[in-house]
Amino acid sequence: MATHHPPSASPTTYSQEPIHQGAKQPLGNIAAWVMFDGTKYHGWQVQKSETTIAGTIEDALTRLCGHLIKVHGCGRTDAGVHAERYCFNFKTSSSVPPGRLPLAVNPLLPPDISVQRAVLAPDDFDANLSCIKKEYTYKIYNSRIRDPFLADRAFFYPYRLDIDLMRRAAGHFVGTHDFAAVRSLGTKTKTTVRTVHWIDIEQNGIVTDLRICADGFLYNMARAIVGTLLYVSEGKIPPDEIRHLLEQKDRRLTGPTVPPGGLYLTRIWYDGEVGKMMG
Repeated sequence: MATHHPPSASPTTYSQEPIHQGAKQPLGNIAAWVMFDGTKYHGWQVQKSETTIAGTIEDALTRLCGHLIKVHGCGRTDAGVHAERYCFNFKTSSSVPPGRLPLAVNPLLPPDISVQRAVLAPDDFDANLSCIKKEYTYKIYNSRIRDPFLADRAFFYPYRLDIDLMRRAAGHFVGTHDFAAVRSLGTKTKTTVRTVHWIDIEQNGIVTDLRICADGFLYNMARAIVGTLLYVSEGKIPPDEIRHLLEQKDRRLTGPTVPPGGLYLTRIWYDGEVGKMMG
């Protein structure tokens, strides 16, 4: 007698019948907010041989909607990076109401990914191309003793932080500059010029938050800026040298790329109805 095995909990094995079946609707463009802990994933972008955030969400939505779903994210996040607020959009003919989508899809997702809200977006809305600016927050756990509950969620840094020097240096990153000096090679881009709107550094006890808002980010740009500010704190780079280093456009002259576990996408901005609906 055959033994019945329950469905696997793996997000990459959904090949069952669609959860929701009903009359097909006209193709709609759905925008959704999602939160995720990126520790176990190889970044956002779908890859053939790695488990990713986008691939996991696509599998769940495909099962829910009853047809193949492809999601378009507001940007790439590296392996191990988290998001408190991330937006993606997808086209579907499913009759699942957007307002009910989070409750319908979350049981099909692993516990470290959660869709928070979904709305019907204009046909021309694209989560990436329509994004005006983004804010990343990097968390530094500044203590002599490790906290195991912050492993992969904050950067353990057991040295003194000179916040005043770091803030002084951060001011030189603000504005429109060529940020080639704080990017890693690996992703093609037409230009390395970006506009940084602000860098805020706030101490919350032994956790320090560095918030960087820009109209766009180059590959590893946020983490390289944080590493450079740590070099400033350590006295390895004078704070007023930052502007000159940006002009040099030489990655070898700036600070290291700090680990991904401390980085979170925390805010994103859109114009129009999606911006209003998503708040």
